[in-house]
Amino acid sequence: MSSHREAPEISKDPVADSTDLYAFVSPENPGMVTIIANYVPLEGPAAGPNFYEFGEDVLYDINVSNAGNAEADITYRFRFTSEVTVPGTFLYNVGPIESLDSKYWNRKQFFSVERVAGGKVETLARKLPCPPCNIGPLSTPDYPKLAGKAVHALPGRRRVFAGQRADAFYVDLGAIFDLGDLRPIANLHNTFGLPALKATKGVNTTRFLNVHSIAIEVPIADLTAGPAPSDPTAKNAVIGVWTTASRQRARVLRANGEPSITTGPWTQVSRLGNPLVNEVLVPMAKKDYWNSQPPSGDSRFAGGIAMPELAGLLNVLYPGAFPNLAAYSKPRADLEAILLTGIPPGVVGPSFSTFTGTTQADMLRLNVAIEPAAKPNALGVVGGDVAGFPNGRRVTDDVVSIELAAVAGATIPLVDKSFTPDKAIAAVSDGLDGTGLELLHDFPYLGVPYSGYDYPTAASQAG
Repeated sequence: MSSHREAPEISKDPVADSTDLYAFVSPENPGMVTIIANYVPLEGPAAGPNFYEFGEDVLYDINVSNAGNAEADITYRFRFTSEVTVPGTFLYNVGPIESLDSKYWNRKQFFSVERVAGGKVETLARKLPCPPCNIGPLSTPDYPKLAGKAVHALPGRRRVFAGQRADAFYVDLGAIFDLGDLRPIANLHNTFGLPALKATKGVNTTRFLNVHSIAIEVPIADLTAGPAPSDPTAKNAVIGVWTTASRQRARVLRANGEPSITTGPWTQVSRLGNPLVNEVLVPMAKKDYWNSQPPSGDSRFAGGIAMPELAGLLNVLYPGAFPNLAAYSKPRADLEAILLTGIPPGVVGPSFSTFTGTTQADMLRLNVAIEPAAKPNALGVVGGDVAGFPNGRRVTDDVVSIELAAVAGATIPLVDKSFTPDKAIAAVSDGLDGTGLELLHDFPYLGVPYSGYDYPTAASQAG
């Protein structure tokens, strides 16, 4: 998936596992940028008595580069603490939770927000309450209203939210990792002497699952070098965004059952910029190493993008369907531009650019001078909508289909006019388009999390 369980070690540490990153000019407030970093993948709604939460021993950072060197010029930093208020019960709550300070809510979580820039740390807020998880109609009777109270104002016209949300990332994980038998083109899959499968629609693996989200909305000028630009080709119009999670190096387990003690310097254990990079383009043996490194050193991993393994697998898995791709032996300059440097001016159009310089780095690049689309196209730039991925990433962008098509050769003509895309590219997709997502129209944009009462088991996906 985008970054759900993408590396061996981080898959064992879900509270530090970044799952998705979104960055876009806010459609309700075009002078603002919204950045959303999701953690804790694949949360089943029925999770009692210990419901999901952020890690108290994890340092969560949203990083922004605006100088073209893939170094963090601005960081929004989040720390979390939890409190047990009714110690005599095993329950998460002993009555209906109708407010963020409810006496019935047993395990509350709070967070602080800092802005780090130019070596200075500015504390924006302390001990802001998170909402509880969505448990069910008796425990959280009006969850949308309750969670709405957890949207907090910060100094400088900023807003912030941290808590459980419905997972908006949609992907047919079962098909992709079953030797790439994408359901829409499964009828072409006849490798290994097996009969071809029937072409069908995709199945959304993450439907009815939740995540924990950190969302922050800030003025554009909060992120750029200099005043907010109005020209998409301005030198300071494009920013690079990535999220990280870090842990202290030493952990001491205590024999009396009390929480463990962590100490020592912070070490990065997870990061995420563009979707699916570590998931699909970094070799298994290097995935956890990639998670520990800053994006400024990503030239070490560029080979997996310039010569993607998946492009070669398409020719093996779907014999004869991609003859032009099979014959193409040049390094993939299109993928390097999309994922590592940004797209230079003039490639897509005279007023479009996500270029941040020659430093190869996996960052989600956003041109803050491009206004939100009146009618967004989920295929983003590939679909003619320059306000969408890979210009940032909106919640509804179909990044799986976009990146599958790009790997299959759809974007090669942007840099090599001699290449003719194979006809099969038109069907390259996991067969999902976000249909059925229930999203908020305003900050924090992600939808109400699914409750354990209404969606008690994974079997509910069949309903």
